[in-house]
Formats: sequence, structure tokens, C-alpha cells
Amino acid sequence: MKTTFEPIDRVAIDFGLVQIYWYSVFIISGILIGLWLAIRESERRGLPKETFVDLVFFALPISIIVARIYYVIFQWDYYIEHPIKIIAIWEGGLAMHGVLLGAVMTIVVFAKVRDISFWKLTDILAPSLILGQAIGRWGNFINQEAHGGPVSREFLESLYLPDFIINQMYIEGTYYHPTFLYESLWNFGGFIILMSLRQVNLKQGELFLTYIIYYSFGRFFIEGLRTDSLMLTEYLRMAQVTSIVLILVAMLIIWYRRKKNIPISVIR
Repeated sequence: MKTTFEPIDRVAIDFGLVQIYWYSVFIISGILIGLWLAIRESERRGLPKETFVDLVFFALPISIIVARIYYVIFQWDYYIEHPIKIIAIWEGGLAMHGVLLGAVMTIVVFAKVRDISFWKLTDILAPSLILGQAIGRWGNFINQEAHGGPVSREFLESLYLPDFIINQMYIEGTYYHPTFLYESLWNFGGFIILMSLRQVNLKQGELFLTYIIYYSFGRFFIEGLRTDSLMLTEYLRMAQVTSIVLILVAMLIIWYRRKKNIPISVIR
């Protein structure tokens, strides 16, 4: 049986002086598809269609910067030795919780400036966020990163995975858990759930908070399989700690807002 494989080239298109990486292709594709969905829903809810174009114009660079800073902080021992690599985001290294932090910070300010409810914006955006995450994880697949611990080829074959995934999970002589795939599938499932919940009379903000709970629940368990986790301490994985905090905070906000009888926000 063949045990060596050529990994998929990280470069999608090579123009000579300019190279476009698959990582960028998947990230940008997730953003554009998510933006399209948000624009459609915003129009249905009576917002100007340029609302989310304007929001993404500010949120995208801020979220990327915050996500990179978040990642670099927890990998500082490496980046202090390779400072030029700090800007090499095409090689991977954007922490999802950093993306969320940057996005929420931007939306808070944007909502205040435009006099639009923060919760209305985030409810519209929630399905787009989780779909973008599902698509973006395939950039990690191409980069052979965000994988789990060692497994056998037989284990991967037992999951009925196509050969191109199994072969890409063969890294320096060892097969690894395709945790990128686990999270991508989890997020695609979350997208379907959130789109279905748009037909339910939820309280304002609850679609976004459901997204936070759903994503964090899956991320907690998937993170436990990964070998490249950002560590808070020697034994605590930052993503798992953050996931637990987010779940508790989101549940507390839902309880509090229901107690305050926040109005229903879904428009069918």
C-alpha cells in the first residue's frame, strides 16, 4: 500500500509575482457567501441592502487584525523569533474567537452610529457567520493544520472519507484526525438549524445567542482532539475555556432577556 502522498499545493493560482492561496480562496468565499445571505435577510427585515456591505467593510479588517493578534499572543515564543511571520496570515493562524471578538466590537460601534439594534444585526448575521466558518475550515485542510492527534489509515477509511481527504491527513509519515472536517460538518449542521429557527418566534437576539451556544459546544469537544491548541496554561486550552464562558454568558443573557420580556424579532 502506498504510504507517501504529495500534499495539495497551497497555491491555488500562481501569477508569478502574485500567488493566490487556497486558504485565502476559502476564507474569501465564506465571507462573500455569508454577505450575500445577510444582504438578502436584511432587505427582508426592512434594512437598506448596503447595511451589511458597509458593516463588512469595517468588520472584516478589524476582525482579521484582532484574530491575528489573538493568535500571535498565544504563540509568542515562535513569533518573537520569526517576527516577519506575524503578517503571513495566508499561512494560517487566525483564531476564530479573535474573529468573533473583532466582529462583535465592530458591530457594537456600527449599531450605535447607524441607530440599528445590535441584536437585530447579529440575528441576521448569525447563519452567515457559521456558514463562513464551515467553508473557511477547508483552508485549514489545504494547509494541513488544525488537525487532531495521530490515527491509523484504517480509522480514516472507517469514516468513509474520500481518498483526497485521507491522503491530505498524511503529514510527515503520520495520519491525523481531520478535526477541520469535524468542525466544518458541525458548522454546516448549525447553519441548517439557524436557518430553520428563522421560522420560529424567537426573542430578539436569541438566534445569535443560539449560534454562540451551538458553535461553542461543538468547538469545546473538537478542540480536545486538536494538537495545535492555543494554551492558556500548561493544561487549559484557551478555546475550551472561552467556549465554556461563552455558553454560560449566552444562556444567562437569554434567561435575563426573557425575564425582561424582550419583544419577538423574527419576521416571516
